[in-house]
Order: sequence, then structure tokens, then C-alpha cells
Amino acid sequence: MPKRNNKEANDAVELLWGEPSGPKPGPKPALSLDRVVRSAIAVADEQGLTGLSMRKIAEPLGFTTMSLYRHVPGREQLIDLMCDAVLEECAELPPRGTWREQLERSARARWELHKRHPWLAQIRGTRRVPGPNSVAHYEHVLRILAETGLRPAQVIAAAALLGRFVEAEALAGLEAVRAEQSSGLSEEEWWGERGTLFARMDRYPTLSALWRAGGFDRPEDSFEFGLARVLDGIEVLIERDEIRDEIAKCEVCGGPVERSHSGRPRAYCSRACQQRAYRRRKAR
Repeated sequence: MPKRNNKEANDAVELLWGEPSGPKPGPKPALSLDRVVRSAIAVADEQGLTGLSMRKIAEPLGFTTMSLYRHVPGREQLIDLMCDAVLEECAELPPRGTWREQLERSARARWELHKRHPWLAQIRGTRRVPGPNSVAHYEHVLRILAETGLRPAQVIAAAALLGRFVEAEALAGLEAVRAEQSSGLSEEEWWGERGTLFARMDRYPTLSALWRAGGFDRPEDSFEFGLARVLDGIEVLIERDEIRDEIAKCEVCGGPVERSHSGRPRAYCSRACQQRAYRRRKAR
């Protein structure tokens, strides 16, 4: 197993989070990290990450490829910077409406961001260093969910579920576009050429019945349908926890137990009952 390079890891953090240095004496440098990142985003918007190279980034800037390495150590670190830069477009929305309305607006903002920058869906893996804009967006989603009263672990899980849904839809859309570009056929045209497959579907009665009923003629919009179902699931979880808290009873006296501010379940209604339970356990 290769040994972890702590300096390289810390350099990646500093590149994203380091405070911008003040103006230096002398002539202003013609090339800056911001210009490099913006040029890279323009290339990726047009050609995707597969078409992203330091040469293509440098050309419109009028600099050599090697000059870019004075500002960014490599392609992977540059992609992290690009991702965080475009997330600035997904600014925190004002806290208006119910938790569900706020989450929906946040998810739609992220969805629109993916439409403007399809290459975001190509960024895979869980070990990428987040930048300030990425963490600010995450904080925004966590705040909305935390105010519903869900337990801390549930807040984090719900935020992850929503984020993965948007990313999965963006990746599916990107793959559909790639397939159409490489084959020269639309989704409908591609399936239309496989008539012999459909002739074999009669042996599957449920599938055939749905086909005859027009279930495939006007499919649901996958993003709209999926987003609504994800939010429905979170809503059920919130309502279930509210009911659970309403009927929670003290393990000692049977009295009602109020919900804690942290969202963690309480077993006792008071400090006195907690001490009684402790003395009982100790006496056994």
C-alpha cells in the first residue's frame, strides 16, 4: 500500500482554503490562479473532463503549459478548484418557506448547476477535498434539516441521500447525452431499431400489460418524480419521530419525556428519575 503523502494532502487543503495574499510590490502578474480556474471551467463546459488538459487551458490564456504549474500543482487539484468555483453559483438561498420548500429549492439549484456544468457528474469518489463554497452549500442543507428536529445522524444521512439523488440524475443525463453523441441516435431511435426484442416480451405479463396501458408512452420526469419521493421519505421520517416523541414515557415514573435539543431520545423525564434508575441498577 503506498504511503500517504501528508504534505501533498495539506497542500491541497491550503490551495482551496488558503487566504488570498495581498498585492505584492511591482508589476501585476499577467496570470493568476483565478484565470487558470476560469479557463479550465470553460474547457470542461465544452469538452468535459475527458477533454481537459493543461495545454487546452493554457492556449486561450496565451501562456505555456508549464506556466500553469506555478499556480496549481496538477490536474486533480485543479478539478477540486473548478468544482468549488462553480459552486459559488449555487449561493445560499434565503430561508423562506417550509423545510420541504427550502430543500426543494436547494436541490433544484444544484440540478441547474449540473445542467450548466455537466462535467460535475464526472467527478467521482468520496476522497476529494471540499472547498469553502462546497462546505457552505452543505452547511445550508444541514441547517434546513437540523431545524426539523431530526436526530443528528438522520440529518447527515438525509443530506447525503438528497445529494446522491441529484448527482445520480446528473450522471444518468450525462451518459444519455454521450450515448446519443457517439451513436448518432436518440434514445427513442436506438430502442426503435430493436423490434425483435419487443417481439419476445409477451412472456412477461406485467411488463406487457403496462406497455399496452401506455405506461411507457409518457414516462414520468425522472428528476421531478425522484425528488418528490425523496422529500416524501424525509417527511415521513420527521412525522414518525414527532409521533414517537409525543408518546415517549419515562422509564421510571411513566411520565411524558420531552425531546432533547440535540434530537437524541431521552429515557427519563427528570434528573431525579435518572438518579433513581441509577440507584436501582447499583442495588442489583
